[in-house]
Amino acid sequence: MNRPSEQSPVGGLRARLHTIIFEADTPAGKAFDVALLWAIVFSVVAVMLESVTQVRARHGALLHTAEWVFTGLFAVEYVLRLAAVRRPLDYARSFFGIVDLMALLPSFLSVVFPGSQTLLVVRVLRLLRVFRILKLGHLLGQAEVLLTALRASRPKIIVFLGTVLSIDVIMGAVMYMVEGEANGFDSIPRSMYWAIVTMTTVGFGDITPKTVTGQFLASILMVMGYGIIAVPTGIVSVELAAATRQQLDTQACPGCGAQGHDLDARFCKRCGTALDWTPSSPHGETG
Repeated sequence: MNRPSEQSPVGGLRARLHTIIFEADTPAGKAFDVALLWAIVFSVVAVMLESVTQVRARHGALLHTAEWVFTGLFAVEYVLRLAAVRRPLDYARSFFGIVDLMALLPSFLSVVFPGSQTLLVVRVLRLLRVFRILKLGHLLGQAEVLLTALRASRPKIIVFLGTVLSIDVIMGAVMYMVEGEANGFDSIPRSMYWAIVTMTTVGFGDITPKTVTGQFLASILMVMGYGIIAVPTGIVSVELAAATRQQLDTQACPGCGAQGHDLDARFCKRCGTALDWTPSSPHGETG
């Protein structure tokens, strides 16, 4: 059983609640997570069935009731998650904290904006917790590695996207001048749309250059597109190789619920709460 650190949630009940909700190494914790996953699956299926006209005509009231029942259960679970950690705001701003909140909002928004309950399918993201429940923590660790690589690549990708957008603006203005309204390039924004579609090699074909000069410029843009596509892949690959060298653990922080810490970490990288791990156990368990 985990021994709470001095920064763990205060009180036996609160510490026990943290173990059940955030850890799947105990029978109670695993039972809670399995029940939660089934509730998520059923709630998503209910939303999907409600979008079918024939099913909605026959069982619309039942599905609507089920939707609010699941919303109530998830609301209680969300409050318990906030109560189980020492730093509730840090958990609320984490990835799973935001997903948990988004899983609730569509139901309440549907009161003001009918039909928005369809967005409840975002609850499927909560199924990512299955990796921890099924002892596939190493896969969750790989997901953390990918996120680390994407964060490290962000400055380079922003510069890259800025360059691409600049090229699209210039080419859009040039094509507007060369082709003109007679050939469908009736404004610079619409010409920019054509440039983006062409550079990404999508090629919808709703706007096409008719003049020789326009077709020549389009050919240059298409060739540039093939070369540009490889750039972000290379950026992320380099950062991914660097991030892969670091081994990560997936135990939830008792302070904010964050996962993906280094195996030798003693404090949470997000909120600074002491993790209280021991060298004998990579998951921080004590006898």
